[in-house]
Amino acid sequence: EKGLSCFEVDGKDHKVYCQNLCLLSKLFLDHKTLYYDVDPFLFYILCEVDAEGCHVVGYFSKEKNSQENYNLSCILTYPPYQRKGYGKFLISLSYELTKREEKIGSPEKPISDLGMISYKSYWTCVLLEALTGAEAGRKNVTTSIRALSTATGVAEDDVVTTLQDLSLLTHWKGQTFISISKDVLKQASARERKVRLANPACLVWTGPPPVGRDK
Repeated sequence: EKGLSCFEVDGKDHKVYCQNLCLLSKLFLDHKTLYYDVDPFLFYILCEVDAEGCHVVGYFSKEKNSQENYNLSCILTYPPYQRKGYGKFLISLSYELTKREEKIGSPEKPISDLGMISYKSYWTCVLLEALTGAEAGRKNVTTSIRALSTATGVAEDDVVTTLQDLSLLTHWKGQTFISISKDVLKQASARERKVRLANPACLVWTGPPPVGRDK
């Protein structure tokens, strides 16, 4: 997006910087515990860019090799820059990285209350977009939980939870079906239309460090 840049910083190569970033985050995140062992993590630093340079507005961290397929460990938008959509922008970036890796991802649990609000908004946005596309080509597209998960990179459990919240799941004779309600899609899409998302076409990323690099 114009006026924004995001930088990948390896916790192993820039240990002091990443430790200081985590210590600063402890001022705003009650549940923040990691601040010393940063080697296994990558940090994605979001900056506003102007004539004077790049100004950090927030970041998220991601395990280089997560056994649970977590695509985000910690996320923070600094207080002066909140309510500008940067949280959901960072979340969307984490999923764009996941899709580049051809994986399915989910944030590390437990998620803070504020974090869950942002995640639900993001999941709603991308799933409604996928469902709207499925509705447009309904004769040729079979929509399923797995198909939505593959298309968005969102874990199936998170897809189910979001569709339940949107009242788009129905149960009949022991089976669960996606019920695409045009009214619900229209109302929810209007709420999510202004969500700020990362543009995958602008993503320049070579992938995570090779397995075993940090050993």
